[in-house]
Amino acid sequence: MSDNQSNYKMARQNGIVQPLLTDLYQITMAYAYWKSGKANDVAVFDLFFRTNPFHGEFTIFAGLEECLKFLENFHYSDSDIEYLRQTLPANIETEFYDYLKDLTCKDVKLSAIEEGSVAFPRVPLMRIEGPLIITQLIETTLLTLVNFASLMATNAARYRMVAGKNISLLEFGLRRAQGPDGGLSASKYSYIGGFDGTSNVLAGKMFNIPVKGTHAHSFVTSFSTLEDIHSVTLRHAVTREQCNLLELSLAWRKRLSSIMDVSPDEASDGELAALISYAQAFPTGFLSLVDTYDVKRYNIGLAPHRRNGRYNSNCGSDIPATTVDRTLRSGLLNFCAVALSLHDCGYRAVGIRIDSGDLAYLSILARDIFKQVAEEFNLPWFAELTIVASNDINEETILSLHEQGHAIDCFGIGTHLVTCQRQPALGCVYKLVEINGQPRIKLSQDVGKVTIPGHKEAYRLFGADGHALIDLLQRSTEAPPRTGQKVLCRHPFQESKRAYVIPSKVEHLYKVYWKDGRICVHPKPLSEVRERVQASLRTLRQDIKRNLNPTPYKVAVSDDLYSFIHDLWLQNAPIGELS
Repeated sequence: MSDNQSNYKMARQNGIVQPLLTDLYQITMAYAYWKSGKANDVAVFDLFFRTNPFHGEFTIFAGLEECLKFLENFHYSDSDIEYLRQTLPANIETEFYDYLKDLTCKDVKLSAIEEGSVAFPRVPLMRIEGPLIITQLIETTLLTLVNFASLMATNAARYRMVAGKNISLLEFGLRRAQGPDGGLSASKYSYIGGFDGTSNVLAGKMFNIPVKGTHAHSFVTSFSTLEDIHSVTLRHAVTREQCNLLELSLAWRKRLSSIMDVSPDEASDGELAALISYAQAFPTGFLSLVDTYDVKRYNIGLAPHRRNGRYNSNCGSDIPATTVDRTLRSGLLNFCAVALSLHDCGYRAVGIRIDSGDLAYLSILARDIFKQVAEEFNLPWFAELTIVASNDINEETILSLHEQGHAIDCFGIGTHLVTCQRQPALGCVYKLVEINGQPRIKLSQDVGKVTIPGHKEAYRLFGADGHALIDLLQRSTEAPPRTGQKVLCRHPFQESKRAYVIPSKVEHLYKVYWKDGRICVHPKPLSEVRERVQASLRTLRQDIKRNLNPTPYKVAVSDDLYSFIHDLWLQNAPIGELS
């Protein structure tokens, strides 16, 4: 095992991930292999995908750690064997069940790309070698562990790219995920892809992911009047004297109403009671929703934005004065009053969350209010209060908000992230490419489904500018490409597409992670895998990563592998007959 294993302990395997988490045909094939004497034939399988997701030109490989845990824990329990006896046909020989009971992955060898790396179509993410029966039995489980993980990490990485480096991203999707297992996986792999935290408490515990959250609208609406406040006092952070938070907040609300050009009579007392109560509970972490109440009444708003009866948000939205959110007249007024009261008690508020309405407009207006308050009362930190936005956000929403010049510091993203609504499946496949040293090829009228046969190695060749230029597949018997030496790279199926490459750097993509019944290279902690994603993405040119019409990244085969593919193709393709 590598040195990095000593300081890292993998999270426990989800109890659902077990040998019976598979398709029935894997078990029936296993019996047929066993009965026909092929159980110990030496097989090589490739696990790969054919098309990048989300109309993009890259994929993030994830799920390797879970695959290694699965191999490590692979064992049919007594109850598994009993269930199979009851489920499979009665003619199954008893000795087969005895064979399964003793079966482990000790004879399997798994090589893979490093988790968190960018990957591309046709380049195997993992190569699985070993006895045919066991390498077949683990197929479905490996696919389910890699497919969603890689899709989710890729989706998160795309959100990180469109959001930019300076905006925080939080995953809020547990309640919308495809069940608890989908929710946990989404939290884990969104963090790997570049998100900064999750609302999922169990994911935080299991995977050491920062957990973030504030309160829901129900907390605000559970308060009706100021009489609903159980206690109005808070100890000063420094002097420990009792502060009357209600009196301070009411005084600040009155004082702020003239500065903000709003009426204190419009602000909801129930909302103020809720914010005071939340501030008492979390005086050092006061971040609150400000959009619980929304009415359309008066032509009131911030003077700098009011012009001819309309409000100009300076962000592409020209909103009629009669439809200005009460967020501005109640939520923001109440928040600022409580935030300033907390400051009087020695604390600093964190910020606000906006979950509805015109996010660009409201964020800019909120920032203007914060700056105005900061200047009026000489509190520079108030201008920098955090503005969090949620509300069904996707990639296009973020791009649009950027175009409008929003003032948002953090996005909370749920449904579109965790369900991968733009593309719900990656489509990884698991194909036999060699048996007992003999190559195997799957032919199809759809050239995209023709497999690349044989035991292969993969290399990433870098150009003179330091960016990844092309991924090269070649037969394992070939000498690896060398830095500074010309390499002929060919399209696997189109004869005319070929080019010479002189790489400035050559990276061998595969490491052996599992062999002889043990983990050879231990997975890295999630924080390091997360860093690997960003480092790997930096090796790609910007045009490959762009959101609209990205440039395809090239995947090629060596000249030797090209000839090998086409010779085998001719050997296996039937000869037609004209009549």
